[in-house]
Amino acid sequence: MHNNQYFYKYFRLLYQWIRAQYAIKLIVILLRVLLASVAVQATAATLQAQSGVVTRVVDGDTLWVVTSASAQPLKVRIQGIDAPEICQPGGVQARDALKRLVLGKSVTVASRAQDDYGRTLGTLHMQGQDMGRWMVAQGHAWGSSNRLQKATYADEQRQAQSARRGVFSDAAAEQPGLFRKRHGSCPLH
Repeated sequence: MHNNQYFYKYFRLLYQWIRAQYAIKLIVILLRVLLASVAVQATAATLQAQSGVVTRVVDGDTLWVVTSASAQPLKVRIQGIDAPEICQPGGVQARDALKRLVLGKSVTVASRAQDDYGRTLGTLHMQGQDMGRWMVAQGHAWGSSNRLQKATYADEQRQAQSARRGVFSDAAAEQPGLFRKRHGSCPLH
C-alpha cells in the first residue's frame, strides 16, 4: 500500500501540473483574441470616409477626387489592386476603363493611410460598388498582395484569368510590380 500512496501522490501532482499548463495556454489564447479585437477596433476607428467627385484619372489605380472637406484635390491610390503601368501593355486600357466608369461621378473613398508618394490609400466606392473589385473582375488590374496577406481580390482575379478578360487575354501579361523592376517607372503622366 505504501507504494500506491506514492503513485497516487505523483499522479495527482502530474494531473495538477497538466491542468496548470492548459490554463496558461487558455489565458494566452484569450489575451491574443482580446488584443486582436482591440487592434481591429482601433483600425476601424481610424478609417476615414470622404465623398467627392472624380476630376482626373491618372491610370488604372490612381485618380483625383475633389471633396468638400479639402480645398485641394485628394490624390487617391486604390488599395488592393495593381493596374498596369500606363506605358505597359494594358495600361491605357485600364486607365480608360476607370475613366469611363468614374470621371465626373460622385464616389466615396474609405482610407486609413497615405503611401510613400503622398497619395491617400483607400477603397473606392461608387453607388455601393467597390471599384477595385470591378477593375480586377474586368481584367484591368491584379489583386495586390504581400508576404502577410493573400491578394485582396483573388477570386475576381482567378475568374478574369479563366475568362481571359482584359490584360489576362495575353498569356505573357506581366504584373506591374515585375514590370517596374525590369523597366522602371513610366514617365510622369
